[in-house]
This record gives sequence, C-alpha cells and structure tokens, in this order.
Amino acid sequence: MMKTSGHTVTTRSMEKTMKKNTAVGMLILGSLELLGTAAYAESDPEDIIKYRQNVMKANGAHMAAAGAILQGKVDYKKDLAYHAKTLQTINSDIPALFPKGSDFGDTKALDGVWAKRADFEKRAKDTRAKADAFVKAAGGDTKAALAKFKELSDSCKACHKDFRKEEK
Repeated sequence: MMKTSGHTVTTRSMEKTMKKNTAVGMLILGSLELLGTAAYAESDPEDIIKYRQNVMKANGAHMAAAGAILQGKVDYKKDLAYHAKTLQTINSDIPALFPKGSDFGDTKALDGVWAKRADFEKRAKDTRAKADAFVKAAGGDTKAALAKFKELSDSCKACHKDFRKEEK
C-alpha cells in the first residue's frame, strides 16, 4: 500500500491502472498508424517521393554524423545517442515510404522495391533490427557502438545494392 495525497493506493490498483493506460496508449498508437497509412494513400505520389527523398537524406546525414563521432573525427560523443535514436526512428518503417504508385519520376528507387516487395521488406526489417542494436550500444563503449554502427551501415548498403540506382 502507498499513501498519496491523502488517498491509499494499493500496488494492485496501480498495476491495473498502468495496464489500462498501456492498453489505451497502444490503441491510440495503432489508430495513428492506420491514419498514417491512410494519409499516404491520399497523398500526391510526387509529394510522397519528395518526402521519401528528404527522409533518406536525413538518414544519410545522421549516419555521417554518427560515423564522424565514432571515428573520432569530432568530439561530440554526447550526441551519439541522439543520432542513434533518430536513425532508429527513421528506420522504423522504411517500406511505408515506398507505397504503390510512388514508383515513377525522379527517384533512385529501383522497380525491385515494388516487384520484390517481400525481399525489400525483409531487408528493411534487418536494417530496423540493426538500428535497434545500435541504439542499445550507443550509450556505452565506443568500440561496441562502432561495431553495431558498422552492422547498420552494412545493412543499409546491402539494401541500396539491390533496391537503389547507383550514384553517377
């Protein structure tokens, strides 16, 4: 039992409240995810392509910043966790950036993104897992963080090899 503001609260009632709040939170997040998917469906494909390109540029910028920190080129170790967390967020659902109907125009995405969707999604899932592992390592030993960063970088490169046009 715990006394708060003149009220006695049992651990059991606190657990029930926390479970209820967690369930409500998950319901809200699920609804937002569905709304986000619907928003993609209603967006202009050219706007989706531009958005995707901006997200991928941001992804590259955070990879470059994290790499510079881990290689000792800049002394911003305190910012490594921020870059890692941002990379995790960006890579949380890469396939959503490539909806049907956004496979034309000025884009580096190859047709395989849509034609070999299961393979693309598998690569994206692997990259997401590598980003998750990088977040866990980023707050600790630099050597361990560098190893996880390299795994993330290799995962990005593997996906680019099969699903992105080569740079000229």
